[in-house]
Amino acid sequence: MKLLRSFCALAFLVAASGGALAHAIVLSSSPRADDLVKGAETAVEIRFNSRIDAGRSYLKLFKIDGDAVALPLADSSSEDTLKARATGLTPGHYRLHWQTLSPDGHISQGDIPFDVSR
Repeated sequence: MKLLRSFCALAFLVAASGGALAHAIVLSSSPRADDLVKGAETAVEIRFNSRIDAGRSYLKLFKIDGDAVALPLADSSSEDTLKARATGLTPGHYRLHWQTLSPDGHISQGDIPFDVSR
């Protein structure tokens, strides 16, 4: 009985850790979290730890006034990267929201806050 409980516990841990590894995790971004961006536009690039489905992924920029603008994704030569360009930026606080789909069907999302100055 004790062996069966140990086996079940081990099976649960393996299953739980396998699911966590399937989600896309941000390895790097530009802008980085809490960066100060100068100027009215900036390149956006987010690189993940695994291949992503760019066709089912998106980037939204939340502006100072709370309005959200979808950023059109640019072609990327890498299967683990989302790229876009944010334009019309005015000084203040912004939040870049990303959502992506891993090839195994797991959805990951997150936010990257940054500030803009002139």
